[in-house]
Amino acid sequence: MTRVREGTYVDGRQWRTTIAAAQAGDRQALDELVKGWLPLVYNIVGRALNGHADVDDVVQETMLRAVDNLGSLRDPDSFRSWLVAIAMRQIRDRARRRTSESLAEDAARDAADFAELTVLRLQLEGQRREVAEAVRWLDDEDRQLLSLWWLEVAGELTRRELASALGISRQHTAVRVQRMKARLETARGIVRALDSSCGELREVTARWDGQPDSVWRKRLARHIRDCRQCSGRHEKVVPAERLLVGLALVPVPVGFTLSLVFGGKTAVAATTAATTVGWSAKIVGAFTKPAVAMTAGATMVAGGAYVVTQPPDSPPPRVAAPTAASTTRPSPSPTPTLTPSPTRRVSLYGTVVDAVDQAPDPNARPAELPRRPESGITSTGGPRAVMQHRGNNVTLSGQGYVLVRWQISPHDRPGGLVMPTWTGLRGKVFHVASGGGRRMDDAGGTRPGYATGMGGPDVGFTVLPEGTQQMWQNEYFYVDGTVTFNVNERGASYGVALIPTDWETVNKDINTGPDQGAIRYGLTRDNGKDTAPVPQYVTRSRPADPATVPQMSQVRT
Repeated sequence: MTRVREGTYVDGRQWRTTIAAAQAGDRQALDELVKGWLPLVYNIVGRALNGHADVDDVVQETMLRAVDNLGSLRDPDSFRSWLVAIAMRQIRDRARRRTSESLAEDAARDAADFAELTVLRLQLEGQRREVAEAVRWLDDEDRQLLSLWWLEVAGELTRRELASALGISRQHTAVRVQRMKARLETARGIVRALDSSCGELREVTARWDGQPDSVWRKRLARHIRDCRQCSGRHEKVVPAERLLVGLALVPVPVGFTLSLVFGGKTAVAATTAATTVGWSAKIVGAFTKPAVAMTAGATMVAGGAYVVTQPPDSPPPRVAAPTAASTTRPSPSPTPTLTPSPTRRVSLYGTVVDAVDQAPDPNARPAELPRRPESGITSTGGPRAVMQHRGNNVTLSGQGYVLVRWQISPHDRPGGLVMPTWTGLRGKVFHVASGGGRRMDDAGGTRPGYATGMGGPDVGFTVLPEGTQQMWQNEYFYVDGTVTFNVNERGASYGVALIPTDWETVNKDINTGPDQGAIRYGLTRDNGKDTAPVPQYVTRSRPADPATVPQMSQVRT
């Protein structure tokens, strides 16, 4: 059976045997086909919709239609172009079903941002990263075309297949691609300008909410044309097609669930459907059998649901989206209890989180810091992990104290800050103290243009989400178990250093007051009990996007 190298797709002709076997009802062949081609469909749809919440639905509908109509495919050599054409039809159908207003509304609320996912999963830097981020500024039609052109340049599609998917001639395709590339270069210029230190641009974007749209694209493009600083950069700009050559596909996220064939229907409904869509008895029989393991990377479960999993020899994933099965609780037993249940002791851990507070008097000494057990903390980032980009994370294990030291950088990029999050908690984590001699909003910036540590009129300000605890220069936490700390930088620029430490160091820091060269004493938050505060953004789950952790998580045991 033909297999495919990770992230690379061979010509459809080499899949002839697998496709023919799947058409004849061979379940293993169908497993192979779905596993091999799901990433291609996921990349086309994900990039065309820029990670909108509808991506999963459109991918699922595409694969469902491909499986439903596999028997009608007369030429297995054309499977790839046939599958891509189905994906593009589903993308266009989805657009027709929804108004532009609802799409914009939903996108702002639900978008997972495929551009950011591309940067993170493929570890893109420099101008490659710039191209991925520029996709956000394209209109829907250009993004749909780019989703195919990107794969053509990367060697995953041919120009013939691209034109076939669009339903136009190769000559017309060439014209559309050239126009889209011109708009992509304009968008790249916007990304570069937003990363610059142009003061006039900061004034232009003062009222911008950070969401790319056509109105702001035109405003920013106009500024760039007229601004010597933004348009006169001397860095050599590499054409996008050269940056994308050979670039791998974005992997399908671990935990991605694809419910094929039944779509939640019963086996009886599926059997009935066989008479209308022309499935062979072999295929129907295969889908009604108990679950079997697919090749590494995906599993088929009862009801025709494909769940992307981690291969057996791969390290455990850092994040994983919960599946429906993992979040469904069994119904309580209807059998009445004849004797009263014993009183259960309710743990108080995780019922109290930080709340917004005012800075204490600079001369107010902190309360006594309770001493918790310390067996030592192991950090995957080493003794000092410096994290400055979205997607950076460190996993902590053990029992002891940890310092999170903040570096706010509005001179790089001011605006709304997306807070770091703590995910995958097993055990407990407390917010025990704040130190460093100052809160970040204390007056008296230490750098030119800064009125406080959060910025100033000349460089702009970093703004915290409403209700978020104002951070100090040094924030101390106590870990008893395992937890992953995630940097979710997006919008305002910031960095943090995460350093395992000890009680003596924490106690010394918070007791260093104004008479010792600091602005203020620190603050003790720990009461030594399970009712001590926990971080505001913490969860025991491992969400696919760590930035989605709720602010008031209310961690439960």
